[in-house]
Amino acid sequence: MSTVSLGFEDKLWEMADKLRGNIQSSEYKHVILGLVFLKYISDSFIERYNEIKTKYPGMEEDRDAYESENVFFVPKEARWDYIKSHAKQPEIGQIIDNAMIQIERENETLKNVLSKNYSRPELDKTRLGEMIDLFSFNLGSKEAKSQDILGRVYEYFLKKFGSTEGEFYTPPTMVNLMVNMIEPYKGRVYDPCCGSGGMFVQSARFVEEHQGRLGDISIYGQEFTATTWRLAKMNLAIRGIDGNLGKRDADTFTDDQHKNLRADYILANPPFNIKDWGQNRLQDDARWKWGIPPATNANYAWISHMISKLSSRGTAGFVLANGSLSTSRKEEYDIRKSILEEGLVDCIVAMPSQLFYDVSIPVSLWFVTKDKENRKDKVLFIDARKMGYMETRRHRELTDDEVKKIYSTYHNWKKDEGYVDEEGFSKSATLGEIKEHDYVLTPGRYVGIEELEDDGIPFEVKMDEVTNELSNLFEESKFLEEKIKENLRGIGYEL
Repeated sequence: MSTVSLGFEDKLWEMADKLRGNIQSSEYKHVILGLVFLKYISDSFIERYNEIKTKYPGMEEDRDAYESENVFFVPKEARWDYIKSHAKQPEIGQIIDNAMIQIERENETLKNVLSKNYSRPELDKTRLGEMIDLFSFNLGSKEAKSQDILGRVYEYFLKKFGSTEGEFYTPPTMVNLMVNMIEPYKGRVYDPCCGSGGMFVQSARFVEEHQGRLGDISIYGQEFTATTWRLAKMNLAIRGIDGNLGKRDADTFTDDQHKNLRADYILANPPFNIKDWGQNRLQDDARWKWGIPPATNANYAWISHMISKLSSRGTAGFVLANGSLSTSRKEEYDIRKSILEEGLVDCIVAMPSQLFYDVSIPVSLWFVTKDKENRKDKVLFIDARKMGYMETRRHRELTDDEVKKIYSTYHNWKKDEGYVDEEGFSKSATLGEIKEHDYVLTPGRYVGIEELEDDGIPFEVKMDEVTNELSNLFEESKFLEEKIKENLRGIGYEL
């Protein structure tokens, strides 16, 4: 079999095309991701199977020989050659479901993780079989494993079809930047809203690329959406990353799965501007050391939660909508002021718009730390809004050189190794300067670029709100006009 090639995305399009019919395009990725995972672990199993057959004939069905190499044991009726040989049968959906059940039974870490709904009536079995026939590439070879297959599949479907689920998928460029900013070499890595697990995958890759040992980091995460939690478990499983994602999908605020955790590194892309996050049930929570976040926006609840999870020398990097930098709402202002005066905020990076697949809202990266040493009264501001290029009409990417410039600037500043302010790009500001700006953290105010205040709400949303309000006012005006006419007619006056 050939390994994954440049035509991989073209094959995915062919597969998606086979699914056209009774299921929505937003469901394509779940159907195909399950099959990709099944193919991946089957290919990995067969590769190891052939190694054992050559070196230790007769031991091919010994489970221990697979576990020792972080390879999942795949029962005979769950192996891809068996599934493909039954692809034309009307029971193919049930055969796949049974394969998933058997794999979960044989591998404890996958329990309750895999999709088992391929036999559902709305999934056309003829098309499902045709799609299985399209899998001609080897997903489990050592070369293919290095190519982040699940990540590529997921990214592909976000690009092609868009999805409200894109809010938990952080673009690889941004993840790469965040990981290189905080450098998680050794210790506990935590993501309180881990989505599909991209932060963990990139952290593990960072360790390996810097000659570290994967066993030197411990992974902890939590995810609210059940399908996404399962995807994250799959994503870690195929890479042999041992991660604790909690007992199940759960809400981070009201059902914290890692209450006693103190992390050395936190990487997160929380969902922006959540309105109803359960504040009324958490009034006396110990996480609100700097004040209770407002009930109608969770941004500062996320900030407080993450700082509360840091170890005594821990560092967190996370994405937030720009509105969080300058909000003047009392609860948020007080929290921002408190964490600044406590010396917890390390660096703010303003990012360009259109980095995400599903929203064009501009965002910023926050870096907070309990390990500031002699920099407690300083914050580094970086304005990267002019960086990047339009990969497509709707999506922007940063170049490798741009990413390196941002994280190198940060590290030079931290280590006091030749850092100098760069007009229009970076500025090391004192707490006194930040006080003069009333604790506003928008980088443009400090680096010398005129800063337009941004409340984090996309223009399109604002226009919809204004249009709806205007329409409502017109309706109300029409109603009042008719009411006045009716009252005038009641006293014998006709217009």
